Amino acid sequence: QSLLDMMVAEEESLKERLLKSIALCRKELDNLCRELQLDPFEAEEDSTILQMEKNLRTRVEVMLKQKRDRKHELKTLQEQDQDLCDILCTTPFCIDSNAVPSLEDLDRYRRHLASLATEKEQRREEFVSSKRQIILLMEELDHTPDTSFERDVVCEDEEAFCLSKDNLAALQDLLQQLEAQRSLNEAVCAELRSRIIALWERLQVPVEEREASA
Repeated sequence: QSLLDMMVAEEESLKERLLKSIALCRKELDNLCRELQLDPFEAEEDSTILQMEKNLRTRVEVMLKQKRDRKHELKTLQEQDQDLCDILCTTPFCIDSNAVPSLEDLDRYRRHLASLATEKEQRREEFVSSKRQIILLMEELDHTPDTSFERDVVCEDEEAFCLSKDNLAALQDLLQQLEAQRSLNEAVCAELRSRIIALWERLQVPVEEREASA
């Protein structure tokens, strides 16, 4: 009888522990469903207490992992976003860092970053192309970079150059100024050549001497 009473007491203690665990799991599941923006979890009421407790505990573990994975991905996306924003001088994506993002939020964020990455590559190509032309023009004009912006364009590492819209606009302005200077120099040269030829004619300079000078 004593052994039987002890066994019954153990079973009742186990039942009580299981019921408490079920209540805690249900409460935690409700919170997780709200955080993860999922429909409330419905447990199978016709299963045993032991099986129900196991199912609920397993479900809590699965949802906790989902929460950790989403928070981790959000952090990774925000780091990528900050890097792109630093280069492009744009505003970071608007999202609550403290809340657990929904799957739709993460998908929107990924698409936003893909768009930024494409924009970065387009601006990088524009910068590299303009920089190449600017360097060639400066060499042709024997022009030494004399402003901080010109030195940043010509001398600094390409990866460190801020690809903001203002910087790209300033880059185009610099390129146009150098092209205008070259055109002006070419016009002056053409004018001087024509005057030299006219003087050669008037002075009747021999062809051999002209070719040497030319």
